[in-house]
This record gives sequence, structure tokens and C-alpha cells, in this order.
Amino acid sequence: MSTVASILHADLDAFFAAVEQRDDPGLRGRPVIVGSGVVLAASYEARAHGVRSAMGGARARRLCPEAIVVSPRFSAYVQASRDVFAIFERTAPVVEAVSIDEAFLDVSGLERISGTPEVIARRLRREIREQVGLPISVGVATTKHLAKVASSAAKPDGLLMVAPGEELAFLHPLPVGRLWGVGAATEARLREHGIVTVGQLAGLPERVLMTILGRAAGRKLHAIAHNRDPRRVRRTHPARPRSIGSQSALGSRRRTPEELDAVAIALVDRVTRRLRRGERVGRTVVLRMRFSDFSRATRSKTLPRPTAATATVLITLRALLAAERETIRRQGLTLLGVSITNLERADGGVQLELAVDGQPPPALDVTLDAIRDRYGTTALQRATLLGRNDRMSAWLMPGDGPDGMPERR
Repeated sequence: MSTVASILHADLDAFFAAVEQRDDPGLRGRPVIVGSGVVLAASYEARAHGVRSAMGGARARRLCPEAIVVSPRFSAYVQASRDVFAIFERTAPVVEAVSIDEAFLDVSGLERISGTPEVIARRLRREIREQVGLPISVGVATTKHLAKVASSAAKPDGLLMVAPGEELAFLHPLPVGRLWGVGAATEARLREHGIVTVGQLAGLPERVLMTILGRAAGRKLHAIAHNRDPRRVRRTHPARPRSIGSQSALGSRRRTPEELDAVAIALVDRVTRRLRRGERVGRTVVLRMRFSDFSRATRSKTLPRPTAATATVLITLRALLAAERETIRRQGLTLLGVSITNLERADGGVQLELAVDGQPPPALDVTLDAIRDRYGTTALQRATLLGRNDRMSAWLMPGDGPDGMPERR
């Protein structure tokens, strides 16, 4: 661990919602929700009413009836991210992208030319506000984990520096849920054992935590509770997504197999269209499920060759769903998602394949994309989807969060 607090964690505040408020002055200071089916982002004015990312749209509107709901504009978010990362790159020699809206910066050794880490962080926030028009929170610390915790504590639109020697005094009074990687399920498990603060967690022997949480998780949390994090900031770039996916919240009502299939079709249509638009093909189809008891499961199938063909992906997803039919019937499904991983560039355009099981060949996919691009996404719809409310919500996944899902704040 460094003896100098030279690691910055910079995290844009309510990123998607902030872009919408920046681009539409009429939304500034008002509660804004991005996404109608599932909340992709909520402004801090909406969060004050309890609205959170990944919440169902109907529940969000009940919590905040006065909220303004806007459709996501991913091209605007990608451009804003590029503008911000350009400033990151000018600020530090080593930038590690975590997601589309956050990164670690290593500013060690820059004191003589750029100032202290705190001075650099203040200048970074000012430049992003002036040049991109977005608020950003920055944490400064000796380790990556603590810098991220600090940026979270600084939100919204703040700066927090944890000086060397003061790490544990800052960290130990915090709730355990503030630790990076501690989700709701882990926090609940710790609470069952009377562990509420990071200090209480740090006071337990490592072997006890391993018994409660499992070997890997127990060892990891014991280390970060003592601010032991040897990871260095490593240069990465946000422009190369690890996966492209989409998900739909299904609510608590039990869905028939036909209804689930309709959701699957809509998700695959959206994901494969985004693949082709980005000139990407993928080799692995991933099914993500959340059940009525809030447990989650992931299933995947790797194909013989990469594809962006709607029919190929849909057949694969249907097979994954069929294998989980009994579990879904028994436990009830509240969220269904699909993503494509192991991405590659589609050299010379998307590879054309033969029709599969009577399904239309990918050449038709490209034609349908062109029509929808010109006349709108609803210009052509599958008959199965006519009359259904679109409760889908796409995500961008340039980098995975600790739980394997994209992080949004």
C-alpha cells in the first residue's frame, strides 16, 4: 500500500440523468427518471423520494409521481463518457476505466508538475464541470478500494480525501454496505451475525468471516476492512465493451411460458440490433434470472462461432430457458436478462449465415435494422409483441461492477 494518497476514484453523479438535465434546461432541479420499464438512472431529486436504479418503473412512479420520465439516449451518454475520459487522460498517465461513468486515476509522482493529489482532484472536477457540463465526485486515498468508498461518501458532486494514517478512522464507523462488493444479500447475512459497521467486521478473525461468507468473500472483506488492497491502477479504456445486454423486470405476477418467450424475443431483438450497430459479434449467450426470493442465477452457452444473428441468439436463449423451466415454475421469475459476451469485431460487416430452423437469415436482420433506423424502432414489430407494453431497458457494460452487473450511480 502506498504511503501517499495518490489514487483517485472519479465517478459521475447520476450519469444518465445528469446528461438529460444538462441537455434540457427544463429538467434541471427536477426529479428525472431515465427508462420507463426499469429505472436506468434517477436524478438526486428523484432519489430523495426513494427512486433507485434497477427499480421497476411502476414502483418508481408511485414513489415520485411528479417525476419526469425520459427515454434513454445512449449515443449522448457514450459521447459524454468519451469527453470525460479525454480529460482523465490529460490529467493522469494511468487511467483505469471501471465503467462508462467511473475510473481510477494514478497521479503519483505528479506533484512537481501538476500539484498535490488533492489539487489535481479539484482541478479535474472543475474541468469536467466547465468543459462537459456534468457533476462528478472524487475520492482520494492510498488504495483503490478506499478511494472508491471515499467518492461514494462524497456524493453528490463532492471531493473527499482520506489522508495517510487516517484510513481506518474513516473506514471503521461506516456501515458494512459501503464496502465495494457488499450487496444487499451479503449485508443481510452480516447483520444476522450482529455485524453492522466495518469496524465490527474488522474485529472478527478472518476464519470466522470465511465461515459466514465463504472462503473467498470472507478473505476479501477481512482484507479491505483493514484497508489492505495491493491492487495497482492499471491502464484500460472504456471503449471496448465486455458484453452487450438488455433486461426486463417482470414484476411479481407469475408469467406464462408464452409471455416469457415474448420477453425473450424482445430482448434478443434489442441486443442483436445493438451488436450489429456496433459492428460486433459475440460467441457466448448469457441468460440472467432473478427469482421471487431475490436470488439470482446465470446460465450461458458458447457457440461454435461468433454471431450477431437474431435467430441464432434466440434459439440459444430459448434452449437455456427451457433447461430452467422447472426452477422458474417453482420459484417464479421477476427479472429476465440476456447478454452477449466474448465480443469480437465483425470484420467486413456482420458475417452472413444460413437460415436456422426456418428462421430468417441474418441478411434480413440488417435490412430490418435499416428500416428501424430510418422510421423508428416500432416501424416493424413481431406479431408476438404487438399490443405489449415495452418494459425493456438496455444497459451498457463497458466494465462489470462487483456483482457482475453494470454499476450506475
